[in-house]
Amino acid sequence: MTTKIFPLLLAATLTVSCGEKDNNQTVDQLIAAKNNKELQARKAAIQADLAKIDAALATLNVKKEEALVSVMSLKDTVFNHYLDIQGSVETKENILIQPEIPGTLIALNVKAGQHVSKGQILARVDDGGSSQQVASLETQYQLAKTTYERQKNLWNQKIGSEIQYLQAQTQMLSLQRSVAQAKAMLAKTVIRAPFSGTIDEVFVEKGQVVSANPQGLMRIVNLNNMYVSTSVPESYIGKLKVGTQVDVFLTSLNKNYKGKVRQVGNFINPNNRSFGIEVSIPNPENLLRPNQVAKLKVIDYTAKNAIVVPTNVIQEDGEGNKFVFVAINSNGKTATAKKVLVSTGKSSDNVTEILTGLSANDIIVTEGVNSISEGMKLNF
Repeated sequence: MTTKIFPLLLAATLTVSCGEKDNNQTVDQLIAAKNNKELQARKAAIQADLAKIDAALATLNVKKEEALVSVMSLKDTVFNHYLDIQGSVETKENILIQPEIPGTLIALNVKAGQHVSKGQILARVDDGGSSQQVASLETQYQLAKTTYERQKNLWNQKIGSEIQYLQAQTQMLSLQRSVAQAKAMLAKTVIRAPFSGTIDEVFVEKGQVVSANPQGLMRIVNLNNMYVSTSVPESYIGKLKVGTQVDVFLTSLNKNYKGKVRQVGNFINPNNRSFGIEVSIPNPENLLRPNQVAKLKVIDYTAKNAIVVPTNVIQEDGEGNKFVFVAINSNGKTATAKKVLVSTGKSSDNVTEILTGLSANDIIVTEGVNSISEGMKLNF
């Protein structure tokens, strides 16, 4: 009895080993080995898997005939298209104060951060004796003037010669001009504020020898007359004019300002085919500074009673036609999807103007547009 069991166990072991070996072989190896039995088993297993896949796809296709979407009803609205450009904040009242004549700075009357008025004395440069010269010339002028008046009285009485009268007149006029020139030179030693503003920086000290140089004596800035300067493509030359409203966004402040075009350039730059504009902006909080970066949105197109849709709902078919899905036969929270061809206009702020194809009160699909097709039932 025992001798019969061992052959049976050996046969079973060999059978299992062969089965495992066949399962580990590739299809190509089974074909090369002409293992018809295993190939039939493999085919049956694949067909069973295909049947499962077909059943699952059939179930999914049934579910796909319905879709959960978001919709919106269209209304007539005012559509504005903007030209987006970048500019720089500037002011024409931002200058370096320079001395008109070199010399020792004998007075410095201001400091950084101080507000000054137009004409206020900021500093004085040593006049180098100009004040004494003015005093001397004024004395000479007064004498010459007295001499001329007396000579004139004599001449009117026919006393004395005409040449004496003319010489006195010439001497007086010459000294008058000399006094004026000396006073003008003396005035250059006084440094005054060219406009009202704030002393931003002072670069010199009292007693320092100064002269005109790239640094200057001090910087004065007026922040009340700020504007943004930028360049615009020449194609917009007929669309921008003085008074056009502009939205100005200061990135460094994260603030929006309302500005207006105050100047339109009359020259086209041949290098980049653009022209310059200036946009005035208010500065009530004194937060604007020269050279800040500004982003401008200039209205260059306006359409009243326009139909607009979110730009991302507009799709394009294989023939290049643009379309949107409209919910028709609406019944509460359900409807049917309809593909509607549209022609589009300009886009701005993530919306696009629809020129043809849609009208007010149409209900369009706004979310889920990529998962629906013509005639599909919509739930929303």
